[in-house]
Amino acid sequence: MFRYKMLFTAIAVALAATARADDSVAVQPTVQVTASRVAETIAQTLADVSVITREDIDASGAADLLDLLRLQAGIEVARTGGAGAQTSVFMRGTAPNQMLVLLNGVRIASVNTGALAWEQLPLNAVQRIEIVRGPRASYWGSDAIGGVIQIFTRKLQGPLAAVQYGTHADASGSAGYGQWGDNGGFSVIAGLRHVTGYPTATPDNAYAYDGLDDGYRSRNLAAQGAYAMGAQTLSGNLLVSDANVEFPNGSTVQGRSHVIEQVMGMNLSGQLTAWWSERISVGQERESTTTPVYAASLTSHRNSIGWQNDFLIAPQQHLIAGIDYYQEHGLSTDTELTNTIYDEHRHNTGVYGGWQGRLDALDWELSGRRDDNSRFGSANTGALGAGYRVSAGARITGSFGQGFRSPTFNEQFSPGFGGYFAGNPDLRPERSHSSQLGLELTPIDGLNINASRYRTDVEDLINFVGPLNRAQNIGRARIDGTELTADWKSGPWSIAANATWQNPRNLDDDSELLRRARKKANVLVMREITPRISAGLELTASGPTRDISATNAGYALINARMSIALSPAWQLRLRAENLTGRDDTLVQGYRTPGRSGFVEILWQP
Repeated sequence: MFRYKMLFTAIAVALAATARADDSVAVQPTVQVTASRVAETIAQTLADVSVITREDIDASGAADLLDLLRLQAGIEVARTGGAGAQTSVFMRGTAPNQMLVLLNGVRIASVNTGALAWEQLPLNAVQRIEIVRGPRASYWGSDAIGGVIQIFTRKLQGPLAAVQYGTHADASGSAGYGQWGDNGGFSVIAGLRHVTGYPTATPDNAYAYDGLDDGYRSRNLAAQGAYAMGAQTLSGNLLVSDANVEFPNGSTVQGRSHVIEQVMGMNLSGQLTAWWSERISVGQERESTTTPVYAASLTSHRNSIGWQNDFLIAPQQHLIAGIDYYQEHGLSTDTELTNTIYDEHRHNTGVYGGWQGRLDALDWELSGRRDDNSRFGSANTGALGAGYRVSAGARITGSFGQGFRSPTFNEQFSPGFGGYFAGNPDLRPERSHSSQLGLELTPIDGLNINASRYRTDVEDLINFVGPLNRAQNIGRARIDGTELTADWKSGPWSIAANATWQNPRNLDDDSELLRRARKKANVLVMREITPRISAGLELTASGPTRDISATNAGYALINARMSIALSPAWQLRLRAENLTGRDDTLVQGYRTPGRSGFVEILWQP
């Protein structure tokens, strides 16, 4: 019944939509909405923002979203193997659950674990990714300590079909169709992926090693539509991912998890007057993970509704005001004993406001939010930022922001393992405050340079301590960091480079935080060889990282890519990863894919 409801919703979204596209769907790549919840260019925003466009995705030839994220400044990735393997994403040294992730404006991290199954997000369904570094809790609420990543689903114009094949029998395909006009439109795309895989655990991993190939099977569907009704536009979107993930579990029985992710959203937006626009949003996120070998089942859902208003109070000044509400339910069961481990609900109401403006060479932003949660009470957060253009090609910025993270249901209500690592219903939210200084330079046409220096302090971290390792709010952490990015384009050449220096530390014992490197750098060099052929090289280098019982060595990877336009409708894309065959261990006891290659053929008339 669950799958039939998802399919019906997708068909309804597609068939109900006609004519003019919603402005939020047709936004230009240089415009982002995540940093301040209203549309602004990257040059206007005071936050550190980068955007991965569909053109960037296509040019990469990548099979995995994570290969694109790891090229970004301040982003680190740790995963236990290849396709479909459990994955963590770190931003500016903060933990994976201290970063907010949105899909078309809807929260998508698990209510139970607080983590996001990044490995289940299909790249074929992604249109654009907006990355905002630094705290955004004053606009978005819980989790936005290290930053926010928002993913927007694919918008097709006409038909599309693509197939890709790579190392470890990694085969995928997608097909879709979209049509847009003056009054709205629709887009639908479906995809499949089948990976035979390889043994991802190393022999020294006594708990997990089994010598079996760890495969991955997934299917996905993304749909969106919009319908213009005068000055208002009604839009909807849906993403469904259904996957079977194999993992090593140290026995002759192959470990498998069945994971279903569903995200839906509906929006009504538009101008009410010349100075007042609004957006009413309704969303739902559902997830289900079943692992028979451990007799475990985790299911959750989150229903949300929000009302946002943008008031133009002067030619270059905006007031943003809104309210959002979400209700969460988490269920953990033992499928062998048919026993309920926990079945919990909570709800959260947030009220927020912001003032953004520009006066001559000065830009400013002031924002604040109050959240009231049925489980832990209230949380107040605020932020302020300013920028001053010292010349046409230089701007100095500074900001300060607060953040918090709500405890997860596992942290609150899990009974643990024989009483060990049990949850604590009296947990408080983790709290943070961050400060940043930045410099933006455009010394010559085609060259942009950004430098940022930041510090984040987190208090009331949830740690498992005491004789039974019960969850408690006792931890403290500090991350000092510097980021440098540069983008240059001249004629057929373009170079994008970034470097991160950070010191992520546990203040309680002065140790480095797990799986976060102190140094990281990326370089992407692209050249248009002819109007129909382009090629590029990626270099990723990372320093060593502290793991649970050992240290993962640093590494440097070289990847290559090439795109060939066989005809106006046909594209050939080639990608080679880890050309030198270097070991790039990200999690102790698990292998990464090693030297790999991919070939993709795309038809889009």
